[in-house]
Amino acid sequence: MNIEKNIRDDHQAELTVEIDPEQMEAAKRKAARRLAQRGKIPGFRPGKAPYDMIRRHYGDEAIVEAAIDLLVDDLYPEILKQAEVDPAAPGSLEKVESFDPPKFVFRVPLAPTVDLGDYLSIRVPYEWTPPGEKELDEALDNLRQMYASTKTVEREMQEGDYALISVVGEKQGATEGEDQSELSRENTAVVVRPEDKQSDDEWPFKGFARGLIGMKPGESKTVTHEYPEDEEDAALKGATVVFNATVKSVRAVTLPELNDEFAKTVSEQYETLDQLKDFMRADLEAHARAEYDDEYFNKVLEQIREGAAIKYPPQVLDHEGEHVLGELSQRLASQGMDLETYFKVRNTTREKFMEDEVKPAAANRLARGLILDEIARIHKVNFDEAALTEEFHQTLNELAYQGAVDFERLNKSGKENQARFSSAVATQSANRLITRRTLEKIKSIALGEWKPEDDEPKAAEAETGPGEAAPASEVREETVQASGEESDAETSTNP
Repeated sequence: MNIEKNIRDDHQAELTVEIDPEQMEAAKRKAARRLAQRGKIPGFRPGKAPYDMIRRHYGDEAIVEAAIDLLVDDLYPEILKQAEVDPAAPGSLEKVESFDPPKFVFRVPLAPTVDLGDYLSIRVPYEWTPPGEKELDEALDNLRQMYASTKTVEREMQEGDYALISVVGEKQGATEGEDQSELSRENTAVVVRPEDKQSDDEWPFKGFARGLIGMKPGESKTVTHEYPEDEEDAALKGATVVFNATVKSVRAVTLPELNDEFAKTVSEQYETLDQLKDFMRADLEAHARAEYDDEYFNKVLEQIREGAAIKYPPQVLDHEGEHVLGELSQRLASQGMDLETYFKVRNTTREKFMEDEVKPAAANRLARGLILDEIARIHKVNFDEAALTEEFHQTLNELAYQGAVDFERLNKSGKENQARFSSAVATQSANRLITRRTLEKIKSIALGEWKPEDDEPKAAEAETGPGEAAPASEVREETVQASGEESDAETSTNP
């Protein structure tokens, strides 16, 4: 067997394979026998007709086609081995170049490759600061709003009121077909906050509700707003939008006093207001750190990506794109919407949406994942059995807290379902652990703290390598059977 290998620009291998004529002839006779066994040739028992009779009955074309299928099945693994090709997905027979000699052309998508470049020289400072008293006060105000009592009034809107409004927004100079659905809302609630307690997250812009002060139920008002050039929503950067707001109802708000009794109302676990504040402060810090970490690691990974050479075939990107679309479909389904309806609302088609939004998102996610995998490989990122067990329990606790799994039903579902669930949670726990430790490694590199000796495995990790899954799986099975808890969990990328 003679093989010519050509690596294409799209990271696929084109293999021109020439085989011995004797192999082709043997495959044709084998294919003919199989055809004869499946059908009936007059005058012969199934599979007993001579080769020439089978040729006359089925024709050379059918025999050759079946012979090629047999050859591909038999020879393809050896072709990949001899050509030293590491495939990312199944290859395809592109054409039969000739029959004399038998010559076939295959196209094989290659496994992704990553060259990280000089990533060890990247430096990005980590400058997170915890939320202050202002953020805590805002969170407490929001909590008081949740426990406030309201009363419908017919007077003009005042500071502190809660109102139900409808808003229709129109972007000036919008292109034909541009989606503006996010600029309008029907029966949305707003709270008129004091000047010094405005929220940056207020919709459609900060201070919008205060602009409605003085309006009565049934009245409408037109407001023109110019968004800044640094607006987070790319579609609104520097845009001018005209909003028409109609007040549906106004409710006066009476806020509860901020004291120990209020803390007890929020939860029985709080005896004093200070205890509630301590919990909220810790919660604010956790969310703020997670948000900062997302921005930080995105920045570091983007710098690594700029200096890296990442190659993958189109099939791998398509596969990732299907994952992105599938996740979107699941999120929409939870909101009672399907993809086709979503495309109509967005005034787009599946093809355009895939090209404009899904493919770029998939490419970014694919590059990020490949970079993380390569760094984990280079730096021998690992974990021991104890760490996996702890992560497994943490995942179960999160699922229980979120109410994401019906554990009572799971306990009654049988050992097979429990084992499947256990395996899914264990796999997700391992992925989370590896991702978090890889990000910790990236952070140490970006801060200039990493040293080669840091990659040497600790004593416990040296005893239980990444390929030794059996002990960990035993721990996982015992854990699930004892707790009756299992689930799919989302990957966390925060260290």
